[in-house]
Amino acid sequence: MGTQPQWITTPVTGDLLRGALDLERTAQGVLPHRLPIRARAQCSDPLFLLAECQPSGVRLVFRTRATFLELDARPTKIAYAGFPSPPADGVYDLFVDGCPAGRGSIPGGNTLTIDMVAGTTEQQPGGPAGTLRFADLPDGAKDIEIWLPYNETTELIALRTDAPVEPAPQSDRKVWLHHGSSISHGSDAASSSTTWPATAAALAGVELINLGLGGNALLDPFTARAIRDNPADLISLKIGINLVNHDLMRLRAFAPAVHGFLDTIRDGHPVTPLLVVSPLACPIFEDTPGPLGIDLTALSTGQLRFRAVGDPADVTGGKLTLRIVRDELARIVAQRAAKDPHLYYFDGLELYGEPDSAELPMPDNLHPGPAAHRHIGERFAKLAFAPSGPFSEHRG
Repeated sequence: MGTQPQWITTPVTGDLLRGALDLERTAQGVLPHRLPIRARAQCSDPLFLLAECQPSGVRLVFRTRATFLELDARPTKIAYAGFPSPPADGVYDLFVDGCPAGRGSIPGGNTLTIDMVAGTTEQQPGGPAGTLRFADLPDGAKDIEIWLPYNETTELIALRTDAPVEPAPQSDRKVWLHHGSSISHGSDAASSSTTWPATAAALAGVELINLGLGGNALLDPFTARAIRDNPADLISLKIGINLVNHDLMRLRAFAPAVHGFLDTIRDGHPVTPLLVVSPLACPIFEDTPGPLGIDLTALSTGQLRFRAVGDPADVTGGKLTLRIVRDELARIVAQRAAKDPHLYYFDGLELYGEPDSAELPMPDNLHPGPAAHRHIGERFAKLAFAPSGPFSEHRG
């Protein structure tokens, strides 16, 4: 039986976290947030509050000589009403000096059950906090990163190591802030470090702030202000799919809302390279407007699949489809770029188009799987950071 480590407990504080815009103190620990409290106070939608509190791209980063470490945390996992299987455990990714070094999960915790048909949520409290443990780490001083799960709220309670911990040296890499929908948030990637934005950031050598908000890339003014107020060297916005699948606005409102969102960001980032990305291929919404519906036949067999329930004939009345959104975004960016040389446009079909959809189809008709996330991330890094790309001068 091995010797029990002599544990040193280090409080989790903001200087040990990257990718979070706010840190809420709880009764037992801290809860990372990806939007500041001012933004959270302006929207009471429980699915919005859930999305911003799921720590996609948030990671613990520190320097230590420890060979053992433990992290106590209390997750809140997502379950779906009508599904017989329990929610899957989120994945924590460990990196040592920038190299993958392990994965783990914390079972148990609270459960939030979402009824996709009724549109309601119900929270069930769980047991005590669980523990993530990594052992036999290489000896000597090293930089540790622990990427938190993108798909479960994570209350961080205690960090224990067998050697002292100190904040890692501040990175000299450029900061890339990305905002988008659930695909940018991470659905259905294998883990937070393998979402398409994380994949692209690793390939480009930049520091990621992931403001992908599942179901909530809705041109909300408070999100634009959060982006405006946060330091960043590069900014990208993937706009469109949530506006369509929520059936949120008509064409008349869409263009002014995009202009307003961009205006707000430019108030704080007047010359920062700003890339607008239109929707990826999603066959159910290419020519059919929202709203989003559940495939009840698939649900009866325990599968979650989505469908578009709008009427294509309503396009003449101003309803949005993905093709309309792409055309309008291209027009808006071309108009503004005449006076804003640091504003750029990407057609999302260059990242994941119809051929990609056929080769790597979305399992639920809405979200790419792990292989597609890798493909999208690789494509974005290649195009955005290419010698002629919008982020070409900012590769790490």
